[in-house]
Amino acid sequence: MSNKLFKSAAVIGGLTLVSRILGFIRDIVIANFFGASTSTDAFFIAFKIPNFMRRLFAEGAFSQAFTPVLSEYKTKRDKTEVKYLIDHVFGSLGGILIIVTVIGVIAAPLLVLIFAPGFAQDKEKYDLTVAMLQITFPYLFFIALTAFAGAILNTYDKFAVPALTPVFLNFTMIGAAVWFAPHLEVPVMALAYAVFFAGIIQLAFQLPFLSRLHLLPRPRYKKKEEGVQRIYKLMIPALFGVSVTQINLLIDTLMASFLVTGSISWLYYSDRLMEFPLAIFGIALATVMLPDLSKSVARGDNESYNKTLDWALRWVFLIAVPSMLGLVILAGPILATLFYNGEFGHNDVMMSARSLIAYALGLVGFVLIKVLASGFYSRQDTRTPVKFAVIAMVTNIVLNLALIVPLAHAGLALATSLAALLNASLLYLGLHKQKVFQPRPGWFLFVLRILLASLCLTLLLKWGSGSLSDWLNIGTWERALQLTGWIVAGVLVYFASLAIFGFRLHHISLK
Repeated sequence: MSNKLFKSAAVIGGLTLVSRILGFIRDIVIANFFGASTSTDAFFIAFKIPNFMRRLFAEGAFSQAFTPVLSEYKTKRDKTEVKYLIDHVFGSLGGILIIVTVIGVIAAPLLVLIFAPGFAQDKEKYDLTVAMLQITFPYLFFIALTAFAGAILNTYDKFAVPALTPVFLNFTMIGAAVWFAPHLEVPVMALAYAVFFAGIIQLAFQLPFLSRLHLLPRPRYKKKEEGVQRIYKLMIPALFGVSVTQINLLIDTLMASFLVTGSISWLYYSDRLMEFPLAIFGIALATVMLPDLSKSVARGDNESYNKTLDWALRWVFLIAVPSMLGLVILAGPILATLFYNGEFGHNDVMMSARSLIAYALGLVGFVLIKVLASGFYSRQDTRTPVKFAVIAMVTNIVLNLALIVPLAHAGLALATSLAALLNASLLYLGLHKQKVFQPRPGWFLFVLRILLASLCLTLLLKWGSGSLSDWLNIGTWERALQLTGWIVAGVLVYFASLAIFGFRLHHISLK
């Protein structure tokens, strides 16, 4: 089981890495063509609203509710009943998505006022955001169905296809910025059209793979179909619980709309960098864990459930701690290397670095939430995480109000990180209190070795990275070579230090 889970996580992580690299190229293109300006602030809001709802409904609450029920059907029932469930979920979900999409397009002016109330003070920015949102909002319909298809494929251990799917969004947006935007009166509108068409392309890509499994859904609707009712019963509280991180990030954006122009763009670019290790590692772990944990629960195999969760948590600390330190220490050099060019200037690098440092401080918390939440949702417990999510969100709002004045946009990022760490702590304590998870022996030495190796990593990077002004005064290729060199050196020092302090591969094995 250890090898299977590791290989699955490696496949997802590797393909997600490809997607994220393309995502960085996309962001570099956007930063160079549009900078951190009124038009980019408007687009990021128009993109963030359907993207937020995608993470909330599709990849968040829906997937967490649908996967355990589908895994149970797959384990205990025949394929006819599995197909029956998929068809009825597709019919019900598709109908809801059509209604939500129509409402979203019509209510775009109101949604912009809700998600970015500060834009009301600038009519040009507000009107541009509304126009783009009416184009991007239907993306929710297509990408939610894509997430539905991906959940089916993941349950049947076809992890590669859903992990590869996001590359089409990046390709589409890069092409739109480079070739389509120069021909438009308002160039940034090209990005909005790219988002719309990318949703169609991503859904179309997955359908043939469902067909090969003979699970291509046909829309059917039955008012009180038992499996669908169970999914929605689990989904309603999960709507809030699983997506508290996204809600907190959205609150950051809402408050940032009242700050100086560029604040939303600075938060966007720093969030994207923070999400790089989160997506490659945290989401990969959670994706392979949820079906596996759900199958263990369906079999009543508590020992396998406990071992899988313990294994995942060890991987979190092994990778997320050095990733956090690397982002904090190299925030300025990374941003300078990736974005300091064209319309993205010296001040944009400095401001984005501040919020990246603040977001990075919560990286371990963000990854832990992905893993620990799976521990609850695999048991079809969606209520307990909601209680913790409420506490975390209220904490985030209070901290936002306290930190926005002294730290501006970086204060919003720091508040989100602190709330994530609190949420992760509550999730862990909840699993422990329910006695469904007990840490396996060896954690003290395991964490001590990671801390000692991380100290060696920190000393190396602090000594060698230099000041931000040094990085801004050299050429792009020299920045790229130096950054690559220090990242490689940091990785080598970290893992060499782990080995010296006694770490061995069997410490992160399920066997």
